[in-house]
Amino acid sequence: MPSFDIMSEVDQPSLKNAVDVANSKIAGRHDFKGTSAKLELGDKLITMFGDTDFQLDQMKTILLPEMTKKSVDVRCLDYGDVQKISGNKVKQEVKVRVGVDQDLAKKIVKLLKDSKMKVQAAIQGDVVRVSGAKRDVLQEAIALVKKEIVDFPLQFGNFRD
Repeated sequence: MPSFDIMSEVDQPSLKNAVDVANSKIAGRHDFKGTSAKLELGDKLITMFGDTDFQLDQMKTILLPEMTKKSVDVRCLDYGDVQKISGNKVKQEVKVRVGVDQDLAKKIVKLLKDSKMKVQAAIQGDVVRVSGAKRDVLQEAIALVKKEIVDFPLQFGNFRD
């Protein structure tokens, strides 16, 4: 029985490269000279440090195009609140969402069930496995999910015949 997986992954080397390039651009910009503006990449987390909220916004305008150039989907970013740290400095944590969370997985399963397609969808951890009798039906399911879920980057892979 043919099947495929719906997942959400981020290419970590491309993300690291985008953050590194953005950091070098920030270091080279005249308006950031002598400030604490920098980006740090942790495990599924980008931390932006700056002197003001305005600097954090400027850092976003540098980082997002770099991520797009490296084919990292910016819809996977989840911005946290701006926090005040020592003195007049600020920081903002940006989570990199990887994997399909439970709420979105349930939404995808419900979408496929409500469509009356002859497919079965099952949640397996942070992946949704969709199986059906024919390849054409699975391709219709992929088209439906692509059309309906636009606010989160999804990949369709692990296709088995």
